Amino acid sequence: MLTPAMWSCPLNGTGGEDPLPCLHLQRALSALSLLYLLSGVPLGLGYNALLLLANLHDPGGMTMPDVYFANMAAAGLLLCALAPAHLLGPGAAGGAAWDPGSEVHVSLLVLFNVAALVTLYSTALLGLDCYIERALPRTYMSSVYNTRHVCGFVWGGALLAGFSSLLFHICSHVAARLVECSRMRDAAADDAITLLVGYLVPGLAALYALALLARVRKEDTPLDRDAGRPDPSAHRLLVATVCAQFGLWTPHYLTLLGRTVLAARGKALDGHHVGTLLLAKDLSKFLAFASSAVVPVLYRHLDRNFPGKLRRLMKKLRRGHQSCSPDQAGVQSVTA
Repeated sequence: MLTPAMWSCPLNGTGGEDPLPCLHLQRALSALSLLYLLSGVPLGLGYNALLLLANLHDPGGMTMPDVYFANMAAAGLLLCALAPAHLLGPGAAGGAAWDPGSEVHVSLLVLFNVAALVTLYSTALLGLDCYIERALPRTYMSSVYNTRHVCGFVWGGALLAGFSSLLFHICSHVAARLVECSRMRDAAADDAITLLVGYLVPGLAALYALALLARVRKEDTPLDRDAGRPDPSAHRLLVATVCAQFGLWTPHYLTLLGRTVLAARGKALDGHHVGTLLLAKDLSKFLAFASSAVVPVLYRHLDRNFPGKLRRLMKKLRRGHQSCSPDQAGVQSVTA
């Protein structure tokens, strides 16, 4: 049986600690990760693909939130593709390919960080644009056209943010620049920058957007609610998406904060604390991967227009498969 090797338990009785609790937790996390790989990854791939196809096959029917959810679905597909490598690969391989400085490890880390940035920034910008649409409904500042360009900038910014990891890796292979590379490479600084840029900025933006939306909803008059305002289901979908995304990604960034604080203090940790931090890191990354399956399910059940889009997509696909049969029947009747 292949056991996910992501979960590590380095507490082999060091410091007089009983390794049994760690081993039990390791087995529980391994079973949980296997369950996610067998059910969560196919679910995420299917729902994210349907979300993308149902919206992209009819671009004229897309709204501003649909563009952001399609953007999150693309990042979700990337996370689903990375999940087996992260959950099964490093410990199972046990070789140089998974060394922290190897090409494979750096590539996986860059792609994971890109997906994280796209996911959280798309969520935060969705909240801000929903507020703009509520407060200024006829200014077209949050139009579909503008939103598509914003999503393109989000992907470009995420790729540029991952360039630092590639720079460190390339620099480490230049023997003449090893001294400069050693000065540039600071894991604590890298974690602090990732925490600030990848979590604090979009997190504060999302909280600010929800606060503004709550204030606008309180100030709405009955006439405002009848003047083409978004329906309550759209607000529920927005709140559920923000809570789900940041709730599932917060543990991952809290582990980065813990590593940054411990590195700044410069205190050595014993085996028990090291094992606890590693397990917390692995569990937080598992929750981050789970977001790729949770959010499209929320979209499927809370968005009122998605079932109609899906039905139109299925009809279009069925018409495509049946388009050849009438032509063949017509040819046979003519020849007869």
